[in-house]
Amino acid sequence: MHALSVPTWIIHVSSVIEWIVAIWLIWTYGELTNNRNWWGLSLAMLPALVSAMCACTWHYFDNAESLEWLVTLQATMTLVGNFTLWAAAYLIWRSTKSVNTVEPKPIKSEQ
Repeated sequence: MHALSVPTWIIHVSSVIEWIVAIWLIWTYGELTNNRNWWGLSLAMLPALVSAMCACTWHYFDNAESLEWLVTLQATMTLVGNFTLWAAAYLIWRSTKSVNTVEPKPIKSEQ
């Protein structure tokens, strides 16, 4: 475990914990608002969590060459996670658009 300093480990581990808590809070928000699109966001966050866990695991084992496949998996999960987060954000944005939106009418001045 000499690959990272203790402060860097603290940041890595706390970031993973923070991401787990964020997933749980977003899921809970989806339940409270009864909007499943927020559940989608929490699920879309999972690939990024896997990516972070791959990085931590690789560093834990001193960046062992035998575990170099974790670097590829981490990069892949980052790419997949970026796309899933984009898709989830789009679905949330789309859910805010009302089907019965009324076009605003311009205000006429009374002269």
